[in-house]
Formats: sequence, structure tokens, C-alpha cells
Amino acid sequence: MLFGLDGVEIGLLIVFLSLFAGILSGFPVAFAIPGAGLFAFTIIAYLDASGILIHQAIDTGSDAYRALTASGVHPDMISHFRYPELPTVGVPVFERGWETAMDRNISFIVNRMNERVFAGQSIETLLAVLMFVMMGITLERSKIANDLLTTMARVFGPLPGGLAVSVVVVGAFLAASTGIVGATVVTMGLLSLPTMLRNGYSPELSTGVIAASGTLGQIIPPSIVLVLLGTLSGDLYSAAQEARAQSFGCTDALTYLGRPAVVSVGTLFQAAMLPGILLAGLYAGYAFLYALVRPQNAPAVHSGEHTQHAIITRQEALTWFFVVPAILIVGTVVLSQVGVVGSQDLAVSNFAQGGEGAILRTNVSETCQAAMIELHGQAKWDLAVAQQEAIMAAGGLEEGHELSAEEITAAIAAKAASAAPIGTGIATIIVLLGLVLATARGVRPADDGRPLVIGATALAVIALLDVLFIHPAMSAGATLLIIAIPLVVALWACKHAASRLASNELTRVIFPPLVLIVAVLGSILGGITNPTPAAALGAGGAILLAAYRKLKEEGRDPWIIIWSTFALIALVLLGANFDLRITQAEVAVEGYLAYLAAAVCFMFACFGLIYSGWVLLRTSVLGKIVRETAKVTSMVFTILVGSQLLNLVVISFGGEHYIQQFLKSFDSEFQVFLIVMLVLFVLGFVLDFLEIIYIVIPIVGPVIYGGTFDPKWVTIMIAVNLQTSFLTPPFGFALFYLRGVAPASVTTGHIYRGIVPFVLIQVVGLALLWFVPGIVTIVPDLIGN
Repeated sequence: MLFGLDGVEIGLLIVFLSLFAGILSGFPVAFAIPGAGLFAFTIIAYLDASGILIHQAIDTGSDAYRALTASGVHPDMISHFRYPELPTVGVPVFERGWETAMDRNISFIVNRMNERVFAGQSIETLLAVLMFVMMGITLERSKIANDLLTTMARVFGPLPGGLAVSVVVVGAFLAASTGIVGATVVTMGLLSLPTMLRNGYSPELSTGVIAASGTLGQIIPPSIVLVLLGTLSGDLYSAAQEARAQSFGCTDALTYLGRPAVVSVGTLFQAAMLPGILLAGLYAGYAFLYALVRPQNAPAVHSGEHTQHAIITRQEALTWFFVVPAILIVGTVVLSQVGVVGSQDLAVSNFAQGGEGAILRTNVSETCQAAMIELHGQAKWDLAVAQQEAIMAAGGLEEGHELSAEEITAAIAAKAASAAPIGTGIATIIVLLGLVLATARGVRPADDGRPLVIGATALAVIALLDVLFIHPAMSAGATLLIIAIPLVVALWACKHAASRLASNELTRVIFPPLVLIVAVLGSILGGITNPTPAAALGAGGAILLAAYRKLKEEGRDPWIIIWSTFALIALVLLGANFDLRITQAEVAVEGYLAYLAAAVCFMFACFGLIYSGWVLLRTSVLGKIVRETAKVTSMVFTILVGSQLLNLVVISFGGEHYIQQFLKSFDSEFQVFLIVMLVLFVLGFVLDFLEIIYIVIPIVGPVIYGGTFDPKWVTIMIAVNLQTSFLTPPFGFALFYLRGVAPASVTTGHIYRGIVPFVLIQVVGLALLWFVPGIVTIVPDLIGN
């Protein structure tokens, strides 16, 4: 053995050193990664062909190995790390020679590119990366981020540490719209750092809060990190759990786990909500406490600009901005839990599914039964056995069959009897319009409140009409006719409310991007759609917002964009409430009318989007957006392909299997996961998140996703860990981004000293997620998938 090391260990060192040298060479990372893979493969192949690299493999023909497998130990669990006393035999690192490995790698990389880049299941999710990137760059280039920061500084500035708190709030906004760490840190550094220094803030606090807030894009959805991790972790978790189930003698993961081994990007977005809010809150809390302890380093800042705003008392602000919205939202949630608000859909399938089986499959082998009892507990297994016996006593599991006309009628009647008095759609309209009215009242409480009271009364009348006159069997057109008059009155009141909101600088600046973010995240978190259509909505909405701003700067009337937005909203509402399929055998008159209205809205919305693109092209903004989007997305996809090549090199000489055997040699899952987290933390100093996701995670993923840990928790822990790594001196990526845009008066020492408290906050956040995993899992459990 060369230097006393195993041949596979030498191969892994060659790969790591080649990758490290490629990154430091100055070549673009997207090309350095595949180049490092080819260079490493050439060196390893030459050493292997020369007989220098020898791998000490376990002798599977020895009596000791046969005795161990005969005792019940699964072959996958047998490794030199766990059983070092087993006899070994020296073999080449390339089992069938480097030529065979190279042929296999070339064919595999072509197939993998086809699956993950050009076609296959994951390409649709990866398309969301392009559109989320475009959404963020559009908001950045249109200077909407600048408006947000300026407005937030005026709101929080008079508070101790107010500018730092405003940076955290705007950082969270940009994270929810951009999702790119480098872009957010650079933008915040250019916009806020000079302002903070000019107002007497210490360089340490200023740089620390900017760098930390910029990395929130790693965890706050819609983060491209979570999109990429989601596409990968779903495959890894499914494959790892299948292998785990089969190692216990079970047929598949569904049998062993009792549920499908699935994790989606939308579920990860749900899981990341509370951790992202938690970290942002910890950042803001530290800035506020720092200002209380050292007020000279974080003074309150009073804007010299005089704005005409209505005087709002603390009680009025608390009532209209917090109490009333909380009553609306929480009250609706409570009513939905008690059955007052809910679905009124009477759609019934004409095919009855088979009867529901036991909570666990019980017709399994003895080894699988023992493993299932260990996983689920004896009580749950006994319950499943009792359920299965009851099913068999009743004649067995009912098979699916086509329903007769009488059965369909009975099923519809049963759904109608159990339908909620207030439909979900009407309840949503009441809540949204009610929030607009309440916010408008809080913005200008001294104005005449009668239009808003009339609007609130109209919303109450809509709810009452739904309870008294609208039944589940009623068509959408008839429902619209019944609520038409109070709905028009409510919209008239909301028009007054919108004029009041537009007169307030805070709501005028925050409301449009906030609505866009809520629309994108709400559609994903609510399970309405998957990330790709939501990302398309976000990109289109960002283009409309940017064009609206440009027209306002030019003093022109943006009525086309406003009505295009209304047309888009109307299109969504028509699609949600009417059946727009006019190719059916029988189509009602209201179906044709709804289709025509939807077609008009669609064409006008498209015209508005094209017009917005022309406005951005005319003002020299669209070209920059397209170039930046193409640059970032091409880098992502090139790194995806290059990292696959590097992974195949590691797999070809057994490096992946060697690392996985080492991790499996530990008995504690927590110990294994802690080792992986420490390795990822260190690698975060020299590798960007793209390289870590596509190079490291596929190697360690089968181990960390193949245990009992919740895959959502594992993925969010990885994302937060990488966020911490990008902040940690002396190699944190966020620090280098900030150093590149900081003025000469801010030294590297200022940045390093300023970031240390936020790194400690990150560690505290990681510890909270480690010991209280419910922070990650509670939102997906409540919302569902």
C-alpha cells in the first residue's frame, strides 16, 4: 500500500486535491469541477494500471465472512470498519480495469444528463430555479429593494438599532423573493452599509447584520437551495428507505414504514417557514439588545424628510393592524376546524376505491415483522393485526368497483349533508377583503369610516347569504348572482380602502411585493400548485411590478398593468369556480360565459405582460435581467452536469461505497449525522452550496436519509448548517461578497468581528432545531401535503 493508505483512500485524496486545485485555479467553478474529475480519473487510472493502488477488500470467500453472514448479519452491514478482524485480499481499485469504468461513466453521464437536464421527472422542478432567479433579479434591478430599505429605515429608524432591524426585515423580504445569497448580500451591502455608517453605526454591527441577513435566502422559501435540495433529497430518501426495508426482509418501503417514502419541494418550503422566521427574529432581537447596551454604536435615526401622514395612536395601530387581522384569520381557522367553514364540493368519482386496509401490512416475513415492531412499537402492530382480523372476518378487503347511478346519488347526498355552511372560496374572499378594509382603517383612522363599515357589513351579508340561500348543489353562476350585490358593495368599499392605502408610503412600497410573495408561497404552501407554476407566477408578477414602477417614474399612467393584474386575478377565480371545459357533451350557458370571460382575461393578461416586457426593454432593464438570469441559471445547470461527472469518478473506484461503509460503522444515528454536519460545515468554507448539493450530498445521502430521521428535518438542518458555514470566518462566502462592495474604511477585521455574534446565533438556531425538531415538522403536519 502506498504511504500505508488503502488505494481507495488515496483515490479520494486525489479527487479532493484536484477539486481544491481546480477551484483555486481561477477557472469558472462550473468548468473547474468536471475538469477536476477528469484530471483525478486520469491520475487514479494510471496509478491503478501501474499496480500502485491496492484496495484491501474483505475476503468474501473466507470462513469468518461466511460465519458472520450465517449469524444473520446483512452483507451490506459488513465492512472493514465494523469488523476489522475479517480477512482481506488485495484487489485493484478499478474492479474490471479503468477502461471498463470509463465506458460505464460516459454512458452513465449521458443518461444522467438526459434525466436531470434535458428530460425526466426532475426537469420540471429545476425549471422553477430559472423563474425564481428571474423573479429575484427583476425585483433587484427595478430598485424595488431600494424602496423597501428606504421605507423600512424610516419606520424602524427612530428605534434603538432601528436601521439594523430594518436591514433584517428587508433581508427577509429579499430572501423570500431572490433566494440567492450572493445577490442579496451584495444588494444589501450597496444599499444599506453606507447609510448605516453615515448615521453612526459601528462597522462591526453594520457588516454583521448585512452578511447574516443576506444568507436568509438559504432557508426562507422560495429558496433555490431548497428547490435543488428537494429534487435530490426526494430521490435519495426514496431509494435509501427501499434499501433499508429490503435489508430487514420487507418487500418495499411502504410495507416497512406504513407510508410512502416521499418528500417534495413544497413540503420543504412548509418545513422551512418557522426556522427562517426564527433566525430572522433572533437577528433582529440581537440588534435591538445590542443597541440598548451600546446605544452609541447603534443610535436611533430620525428621518429629516417630512411626510404628510395621519396621526395614529398606539391603540389604533394595535387594533387595526394586529387584533382585527388576527380575529379574521384565527377565527376562520377555528371555524374550519369545527366544520362551519369548509369544502362544498359535491364531485364524486364513478369508481369506488377498495376498502381501507389496516394501518400496517401484517402479511410479512418474521424478520420484517420484528423490524416493524421495533420501528412502530408493539401496540401499533397489535392494532394492525386486530384490524386485519376484523377485515377478514367481514369477508376480506372490499375491491374497487364502478358505482351504479343509485350509489352515485347516495354519495352526492352524503357529501351534501356533511358540507360546511360557508364555502372555503367565499370565506377566503371575506378574509382577504376584510384585511384590506382593516388595514385601510388603521392607515387613516381619522378619515370617514362609513365606506369601510359599509364594506364590512357587505362581507357579513355575503357570509349570511351563503349560510341561508347557497347550497352545495348550486352552480357557480347562481352563487355569483346571489352574492353579486353585496360583493359589488364590498369591492366599492375596497376601492376607497385602496386609495387610503396608496396614500401611505409604507403600504404603497411594501404591499405590491408582499402580495407577490404571498401569492407565490401561498400557492405552494397551501398545496394549490407545485413550485414550477408558482415560480412562473412570481416571475410574471415581478415583471409587472418592475414595469409599473418604471411607468410611475416617467409620470405615465400604468393603467394597462393595473387592469392586467385584475385580469389575472379574475382568470384565477374563474378557473377555480367554473368548469371551463367547453368540449364536453353538455355545457351550460354559464360555462360558455365563464369560458369567454376567462379567454378575454387571459388575452388581456398576456397583453399586459408583453407590454410590461416592452416597457422594461425600452428603459434598458430587460436586457440586464435576461443576461443575469441566463448567467446564473447556466452556471447552475453546468455545475449540475459537472458534479455528476465528478461523482461518477468517485463511484467508479469505490470511493462512495467506502465513505458510506465508514458512516455505517457507527451505531448511533445522531453520531453519524453529527459527523456529516461537521464535514458539510467545513466544506462550506471552500465549496459553494451548488457543489455541496451535487457532489457531497449524493455520497452521504444514502446513509443520512436511510435511517429513522424525518427527511424534512434532515434537509432543513443541512440548509441551516450551510448558511452557518457561509457566515463563519475566515472563509465564509458571504463575507467575501460583502468585502467586495464594502468601502475602504471597513476592514476585513471589522467584518470578521461583526459576524461572530451572528455565527453564535446560527449555532443557537441549529441547536434549537436539533433538540426541538417540531419547529421544522409542525407546519407540514398542520397544512398537509
